[in-house]
Amino acid sequence: MPYPIEHKLVIGIASSALFDLTASHQVYLEHGPEAYRKYQEEQLATVLDKGVAFPFIRRFLSINQHHPQTAPVEVVLFSRNSPETGLRVMNSIAHYGLDISRACFLTGQSPYTYLPAFNTSLFLSANEEDVRNALAAHYPAGLVLPSRTEDDEADGELRIAFDFDGVIADDESETIFKRNNDVGEFHAHESARVAIPHQPGPLADLFRKLSAMQQLEEDAQRDDPSYKKILRIAIITARSAPSHERVVTTLKSWGVSANETFFLGGMEKARVLSIFKPHMFFDDQLSHLQSPAGNIPMVHIPFGVANR
Repeated sequence: MPYPIEHKLVIGIASSALFDLTASHQVYLEHGPEAYRKYQEEQLATVLDKGVAFPFIRRFLSINQHHPQTAPVEVVLFSRNSPETGLRVMNSIAHYGLDISRACFLTGQSPYTYLPAFNTSLFLSANEEDVRNALAAHYPAGLVLPSRTEDDEADGELRIAFDFDGVIADDESETIFKRNNDVGEFHAHESARVAIPHQPGPLADLFRKLSAMQQLEEDAQRDDPSYKKILRIAIITARSAPSHERVVTTLKSWGVSANETFFLGGMEKARVLSIFKPHMFFDDQLSHLQSPAGNIPMVHIPFGVANR
């Protein structure tokens, strides 16, 4: 039997992150909600173009195809639309064959208050206000930044990259660094607390549950050596030795790990990202969310001292 939703890894997605709503949003801004409603009704049969998060969501849902007996993941649509104006979104979901059946339509209201009702480990939106409100309420959320959408359907792997401080872990150590912008002070703080795990950050639950998905894949490969794993997870942090050790301490205490971990010591993250090619990269600092080619999906986590 499939897992009940309280045991699933659930991602909440706003239509603004899943599809390109540039044209319809412009109608709303220029002419108001009634013109927007009429526009969406007239365009009901026109399929929306893929948005920045589409390749990530498509691959994430494919986990269920590899584990049909348990179906351990789910995506829920959270929308400011009414059910009537949201029909075009639901039709587009059906057109692309995305297995999304649950949806919340809030008719102009922010949907973030309903995230815990669906056991949501991540809420992705292109609406900054919704994301900041969710994080302020201690719900996991990320702002999907504009980028060029690329979806190679021949590539079945799902690659996810995370910053560490302010994303997986709390911003305790980042607060120490930001106080005087002193790397030496930061390293001394981390060395003195090397045996003390960090408190969880906004995406810690997501990271833990992705690690559980990887264990499912390990089990599947043990039972069937021909099973091809889907998930690859990377941590890409500006830390370097000696502050790297507390990262290891923290992950070990949680019983999780990444496939690849990079301690870059302030080097540009784009140098690694351009090789790893994640379908989503999460970072709390906008200065790190840059791709020279503009083709890496980036998500800003506006959390902690770096965003005050």
